[in-house]
Amino acid sequence: MFERLGDKVRQRLKGWTEQMAGEERKERLQALVRTENEYGVDPFGFNLDYSLAAVAPLLWVYRNYHRVETYGIEKVPKGRVLLVSNHSGQLPMDGAMIGVAMMMEANPPRAIRSMVEKWVPTLPYISTFFARVGQIVGTPENCRRLLNAGEAILVFPEGARGISKLWPQRYQLQEFGLGFMRLALETDTPIVPVAVVGAEEQAPALMDIKPVAKLLGFPSFPITPTGLPIPLPTKYRLYFGDPMHFSGRADDEDSELDKKVRTVKGAIQSMIHMGLKERRSIFW
Repeated sequence: MFERLGDKVRQRLKGWTEQMAGEERKERLQALVRTENEYGVDPFGFNLDYSLAAVAPLLWVYRNYHRVETYGIEKVPKGRVLLVSNHSGQLPMDGAMIGVAMMMEANPPRAIRSMVEKWVPTLPYISTFFARVGQIVGTPENCRRLLNAGEAILVFPEGARGISKLWPQRYQLQEFGLGFMRLALETDTPIVPVAVVGAEEQAPALMDIKPVAKLLGFPSFPITPTGLPIPLPTKYRLYFGDPMHFSGRADDEDSELDKKVRTVKGAIQSMIHMGLKERRSIFW
């Protein structure tokens, strides 16, 4: 009974997505179809019908709550690509909004893959949900396989350092990891810098209670004006930069890789400054 109920809910959510997308986009969404096995999923667990159902509430949030505007999304090249973005907001709404933008605004539509922490597969239900919508454990081998298959991967090099920033650090990029640059060089993959403006203000962290975070096994335990990190209806602006191509060896010294990473970081920071200068308000 519960399985039939779940199927009905999923079909209704999928229909909601297609209704909001419109007839033309509905047809283009079929470009997201992957080669599926006997269980209806691709080698990493992605299922198109499941994803179209799951994106329905996020698409509503995208259009009506955060009222997302995109700039330069046409610059994202076809084929394999690394989307490298800033990260903030206590909850990963920035990643969700980038994902919806790539599915609904890009031409052709793209189902991006993002890397999740290694402990996520231990979570009941959540791990299955993440796999069905295309998110996988962030190991170098998984990334290589996806890039070699022509996928688009979303990377947040700041990691937890970015998403859990305190209010005084807003829009100040934290240290970037080097892993994405090694993968780009190894697989000859272009990098598209992405800047998100609006996420920092959705749940401003006034303080981080580290003892509680450590007790719960979380990277942080932020206290926001609302008590919990419930996103406020801030207006999102997503800026996609020109593709960046790098040459060199994936096993170069960290100092050499860091020079390339700083170039990407600088491009993102410049777009952030531009977005902050152009916007009229946090909420519109």
